[in-house]
Amino acid sequence: MRAFPVDLPSGHRYWTVIDDDLHVVPVADQWLRFLRFGRSRAELTTKSHAGGAAFYFRWCLATGRDWTTAARDLGLFMVWLKYTPSRPVNGSTTVVFGPGTKPVRGERRVNVILTAVRGLLSYAVSVGEAPRSVLGQLYELGDSRDLPAEAQGEDSGLSLRLKARHRLQEPEADVDRATDEEMVGMLHGCHSARDRLIVLLDGRVGLRRGQITGLHRSDCHLLPDSRALGCDYEGAHVHVKRRDNANRAWSKSKKEWIQPLDFLVVQAFDQYFDERHEILGAGGSDFLLVNLFREPLGAPMPPDALNELFDRLSRRAKLSRRVTPHMGRRAFGSNVADAGGSPDEVQALLGQDSPESVRPYLIPDRARLREAVERVPSPRGLHRREGR
Repeated sequence: MRAFPVDLPSGHRYWTVIDDDLHVVPVADQWLRFLRFGRSRAELTTKSHAGGAAFYFRWCLATGRDWTTAARDLGLFMVWLKYTPSRPVNGSTTVVFGPGTKPVRGERRVNVILTAVRGLLSYAVSVGEAPRSVLGQLYELGDSRDLPAEAQGEDSGLSLRLKARHRLQEPEADVDRATDEEMVGMLHGCHSARDRLIVLLDGRVGLRRGQITGLHRSDCHLLPDSRALGCDYEGAHVHVKRRDNANRAWSKSKKEWIQPLDFLVVQAFDQYFDERHEILGAGGSDFLLVNLFREPLGAPMPPDALNELFDRLSRRAKLSRRVTPHMGRRAFGSNVADAGGSPDEVQALLGQDSPESVRPYLIPDRARLREAVERVPSPRGLHRREGR
């Protein structure tokens, strides 16, 4: 069992599950198609869920269980996931584990797979492929008292919800942002105007990888007055849209929004357009960012290319760590807050759906924290006593 990409004649792609004989698993395929096209989920979401479902089917086959009723043994599945490698060890298909055995998957990875399994089985129940009793094996009734205060809503009354029965406690993840010095260092390490524009769209505009590589030239309005383009928004800006793109770029935000640009970013646009025209002339696709230095010239850059670029720039700038595109996005959100931006302004500029989702992006600059401490006045009379 494994996940497998499916390219449709329309140009859309989703991921499904196939068995060892290369036959599609019908219920998994129906569920994944429903996610991709019925729920408008990203291709990468179906890839992740297809991989999780493949693990579940593989475990059922290896242990002789019926996948429609094996949810009662998900605790054993979790142990199997934690210690069973994807490939045989030293040619053996037998896996022996016990005290002191090193896990092959962490808590976060196991939880991602369990999320996929719950989605698969819930869908199977809804279409009559699995008994309704499976839902009771996946979920229990929980109430709002165990939720954080900000997630309980304005209604103070007790509310019930379905709570997953099987979930591992994940370690607290470190959340970090790129420093201004790191972003400037990477800008100096850029060898082209295109790469400088990418760094600025990340660290000074705050767009995600899929949003940057999903921009079309028609989305970019750089004139002070865009009414000639049929747009009433004043000032330079880009329209961030969710759409199916040929390069697999995908905006995580469901809504479309307008992102303002400052003069530094507009200047970077101008320099890039000159560079692009010198290399491609009027050719190339309608995508904003295209291949200029590798074949096929003019083809849109895929999102993964930004990871490779940031790796190279981190090395060229001789940074002490690898800076990722998402660290640049966090730096943007934090810099807006450091400059006095209100939470609703940060939320709108990051394209987030709720105020709670903005919190991971608000990481104060260390210098601002130092200034905050120094602004705290000393207790009255403390200096006088210390001088005695």
